[in-house]
Amino acid sequence: MTFSRRQFLGAAAGAAAAGTLPHVGTRSAWAQTKEVRILAWSHFVPSYDRWLDAFAEDWGGKHDTRVVIDHVPHLQIPAKIAAEVATRSGHDVVQLVGSGTEKWAASLLDVQDLADKLGKKYGGWTPLAENYSRARDGHFHSLPDFFIDFPGLYRKDLWTEVGMPNGPDTWDDLRVGGAKLKAKGHPIGIGLAHHDDARASWRAIMWSFGGSEVAQDGKTITYDSKEVRDALTFNKALYKECMTPEVLGWDDASNNRFLASGRGSWIHNPISAYRTIEQENKALAEKIWVELSPRGPVARRSFANCRAYGITTFSKNAPAAKAFLEALTDHYLDGLKASTGYNMPFLNHFAKGPLPIISEDPKLKPLERDAEYHFTTGYPGRLTPAADEVYQQFVLVDALAQFCADRMDLEQTIKWGEARIKSIYAKFA
Repeated sequence: MTFSRRQFLGAAAGAAAAGTLPHVGTRSAWAQTKEVRILAWSHFVPSYDRWLDAFAEDWGGKHDTRVVIDHVPHLQIPAKIAAEVATRSGHDVVQLVGSGTEKWAASLLDVQDLADKLGKKYGGWTPLAENYSRARDGHFHSLPDFFIDFPGLYRKDLWTEVGMPNGPDTWDDLRVGGAKLKAKGHPIGIGLAHHDDARASWRAIMWSFGGSEVAQDGKTITYDSKEVRDALTFNKALYKECMTPEVLGWDDASNNRFLASGRGSWIHNPISAYRTIEQENKALAEKIWVELSPRGPVARRSFANCRAYGITTFSKNAPAAKAFLEALTDHYLDGLKASTGYNMPFLNHFAKGPLPIISEDPKLKPLERDAEYHFTTGYPGRLTPAADEVYQQFVLVDALAQFCADRMDLEQTIKWGEARIKSIYAKFA
């Protein structure tokens, strides 16, 4: 039988005590000669991890391979990968969470052949997938798995009261309607502290205003610009007019709780918040709808938190690891169903839709377009280690928080942010 690490050890102990051994079909698990160890995040939708474990069990049983999946919280992944890279020992496969591929490329196998095979089979990879999984040498050093989108989740009943039954289409719609709803006791909420959602949401607004921290060349710092100033000015107005100071102390779960409380009228978040409310308060869930991330004066842009699998250069069973990832990609739609619509596609064939669950639910159908306007750290260029470091250090979030809290004026904010971005990029020059 194929187990997560915890399940395997527990089953082995129980088998020893009972004088029996676990089996996969007619084969003894102890007789299997191959093993693939995988480091993966603990998915925000638990049903997906249950599906993944079952898929690994089934695949392993058919290929005489014990697949060990260690699920850990996403914030622990980078440190665990760094420790394994330093010791050149550990998992055969590591799931990359947010930081991109180039940061770890020297310790990951070139999987361009597998990426080409799957790309040809499924209509090619989206630009987002290529941005995330290609390293500086132009080759895929990880296999894209899925991305997590950031749409708007809104209370349809409340937005109908202010004349926007389909929710705010633009960021300025959000500001105008959000101010009216705050006055009614239903503010909007975007976290502005050290957590993932803050890093994602405020970048989405900046990009939608035409601003960025770095140019397409991945080197030229562009934070000191009219577009970033416009975005910062708007962000402060959005905070002052539509939110409450509590967002300055939020974590990633705070906006979920805010919407679930019945007080919140709009949040920028993956659909996991909606799924949780569905389970806990069906009456409230009926009032919550999903929309595209708002459009800015320049474009509609939103942030994608990406997931990909890399095979380590110190893997003892790279061929089996590659075969497992190929099979996992072939079953992407099954995984999407298990994630209840959370895992968005990296392959063009799937991105064109229709998608299971997403296309079948009127509330979620707008998400069919998410692959068109989602980008990741380093936009409009590649996701470089320098761009990731700016992201990891919360530079943009800290600059905005100080501006919104009136601790710095606009020009001080620009100078503060630019200096920190430049110092980070200088380390990687």
